[in-house]
Amino acid sequence: QTFLRQHNLEPSMSRRGNCHDNAVAESFFQLLKRERIRRRTYPTRDAARQDVFEYIEMFYNPKRKHTNNGMLSPVEFEIRQQKLNEAGV
Repeated sequence: QTFLRQHNLEPSMSRRGNCHDNAVAESFFQLLKRERIRRRTYPTRDAARQDVFEYIEMFYNPKRKHTNNGMLSPVEFEIRQQKLNEAGV
């Protein structure tokens, strides 16, 4: 806790009695670590930030397929939803 305070960090914790509170965030960070930053060494903090930003904005958000929307990427899911809405479904 002291280390966290000294480095202006906040622990990742759920509310008392709710172990699923952080499930989505924890899942995302696990994927980020596994798919992008594991075994990488960044020369600067800015380089790390830029790499994480690119992963999120160029891959994770628009392209990565997600199980909760039928294994479609978010872009594919939005296109499908728009077509369904236009068809009145």
